[in-house]
Amino acid sequence: MGLGLIISIIVGGFAGWAASRFMKARTGLLANILLGVGGAIVLNWVLGAVGIYASSALVPQFIVACAGAAALIWIGRQLRK
Repeated sequence: MGLGLIISIIVGGFAGWAASRFMKARTGLLANILLGVGGAIVLNWVLGAVGIYASSALVPQFIVACAGAAALIWIGRQLRK
């Protein structure tokens, strides 16, 4: 993420919570953190593969983490079908 570990967990938690609210998913605190951090890692990798790099600042990483978490929720739903 480019942020410190503790800040990454906090940003990931908020991003996962925001994504779960947006996607109307029922997730707990640990799932929100995992979704946010995992989503940020995955989406930063995907964006980097196509030549787009998000800044290491909090706001851009929060946006990337929210979008990545929402994508992970969507993928999880598709796999359960």
